[in-house]
Amino acid sequence: MDGTDTEAVKERVCATIDERSDDIISLAESVQAEPELGYKETKTAKKIADRFSEMDLEVETEAAVTGVRARAGGGDFVAAVLGELDALINSEHPLADPETGAVHACGHHAQLAHLVAVGYGFTDTDIIEDFDVALELMAVPAEEYLDLEYRRNLVDEGQIEFFGGKQELIKRGYFEDVDCAAMVHAANETPDREITTDFSTNGFVGKFITYEGKESHAGSAPEAGVNALNAATLGLNAIHTQRETFADEDHVRVHPVITKGGDGVNVVPADVRVESYVRAKDLDAITDANEKVNRALKSGAMAVGADVTIEDYPGYMPLRTNQTLVDHYNDNVRRVLGEDALVAERSHLTGSTDMGDLTQIVPGIHPWIGGFEGNVHARDFAVADAEMAYLLPAKATACTLIDVFADSEARAAIRSAKSEKRSRETYLTEARELRETLSGEYLDHPLK
Repeated sequence: MDGTDTEAVKERVCATIDERSDDIISLAESVQAEPELGYKETKTAKKIADRFSEMDLEVETEAAVTGVRARAGGGDFVAAVLGELDALINSEHPLADPETGAVHACGHHAQLAHLVAVGYGFTDTDIIEDFDVALELMAVPAEEYLDLEYRRNLVDEGQIEFFGGKQELIKRGYFEDVDCAAMVHAANETPDREITTDFSTNGFVGKFITYEGKESHAGSAPEAGVNALNAATLGLNAIHTQRETFADEDHVRVHPVITKGGDGVNVVPADVRVESYVRAKDLDAITDANEKVNRALKSGAMAVGADVTIEDYPGYMPLRTNQTLVDHYNDNVRRVLGEDALVAERSHLTGSTDMGDLTQIVPGIHPWIGGFEGNVHARDFAVADAEMAYLLPAKATACTLIDVFADSEARAAIRSAKSEKRSRETYLTEARELRETLSGEYLDHPLK
């Protein structure tokens, strides 16, 4: 198709998204009203499956437990658009579920609106038939790396191998024929119509730490016990002494929380649990920082004669965007928002997403979009501009895909970029190497 035809197609798609605006916004609000945690998103998944069915697409449910997928078109060049089903936990947010604390304070409800809007744009117009391509629509589970005891149980039961939904979908082969992938994410404190396209993120390893001591009466016989909370405190302080050894350019972040500090005030703590991430810009930096953190954690146990068990799980890989997609996306942001639109660029973000795992094997893009006030994950996070949060990014994504579908050189460049990515097998090998259990028995107490 020539440029004039492509522009006409874009007009049709954008007009269709506008015509569907009430449906798209109502979906986002419905998802926001019933937040669910990862691998538990049954109500949310049904809402998306129902929308895909309305598009007259064959729908697969229970993909990686709760995921939903559908495909339009039958060409051999496949572009995937993704949205995340799960919420996070912030009981202080005014919209939090009073029972679970779940809330869409990360904007995943907007991602699902974006996913469905792009789907409407292509299926209501039937323009996918004008190209020898396929559009994969995927609502993916469990992006937020939390509720980890529940996920560990799923691992133990053999239902999943990975805590992250995209990781699990990769393992199950869902992206084997996908050539490129796109999704969006809410940005911090960006109520204006702004989009950030070109950046990278940290990856991380997730950690469970258990300190085992010896209980005794904390008032009458503390000397008869071994205080696991003291061991944990020393271990965490030892991590702080390592921070000057982390190179600035590696963007290391270590942020542990104590999830169990003991059983009672009058009992010397014998069972103390800690969870943490170790983040950095690439796998080498993650591995180096994690070795230092593990050494520090062991030192706390050794100091007081406690035991420690450290369980490391694959977190998420660093995200890297694809330049061909970024260039087309930036052009279409200006098309949708105006020539003076603010298309911001950031070199590196220190958060993490399992979209990073997908960009290890498939060229991808993950723009940060405006239209939100407050900080992501915080109690003040809210939609400030419904059109920007739910509709305009979908137009930019759809127009970007139209450019790629219509341009053989762009498709060739994307496939060339994919050929330089990790294979699924290599990715899985590297991810699995992050799984490790370490234990050190330093308890040398006469009453053990």
